Amino acid sequence: MSDPGKAGDLLTQIPQSKGLPPVEKWNPDFCGDIDMRIARDGTWYYMGTPIGRKPMVRLFSTIIRRDGNDYFLVTPVEKVGIQVEDSPFVAVTLQVDGEGESQLLRFTTNVEDEVVAGPEHPIRVVLDPLTQEPAPYIHVRRNLEALIHRNVFYQLVGLAVQQPLNGQMWLGVWSSGQFFPIGPSPD
Repeated sequence: MSDPGKAGDLLTQIPQSKGLPPVEKWNPDFCGDIDMRIARDGTWYYMGTPIGRKPMVRLFSTIIRRDGNDYFLVTPVEKVGIQVEDSPFVAVTLQVDGEGESQLLRFTTNVEDEVVAGPEHPIRVVLDPLTQEPAPYIHVRRNLEALIHRNVFYQLVGLAVQQPLNGQMWLGVWSSGQFFPIGPSPD
């Protein structure tokens, strides 16, 4: 769908309540795709133009759902497809509390979600098979992740410690009593 009013229509269908809407429970009919895209850097675009109003981006971010490899904006009465270049969110800040195994790593995303890395919010790093460049992610909610911004990843690397894992030494970080490997330890 390319109706310029479509994105605004979606906003009127979102029930107003505290917390996140239960998009995983909503199963409206698929209404087609809209010209909305989330770039790798976390910028949201509608019809090729960046959405400059942060409150609107935040509101849209509360109704995003991932089904398989596809992303949708979902309300109780409508489900529309959108494009996501990498991940729908970007972890843009990191706050470190404590140290060692009792350390807590608190991430804030570009849409103001806050998560503490741990069993419910694991960190994972994917290596590009060609360039070996790392792409780090943290689970935010449901089956949605945030790409960890390069500057924040450098902070993690600065916090990294060596830890044996499956017979090999790894560099990684501790949070909520869990070790998250970020790469093999150099010899």
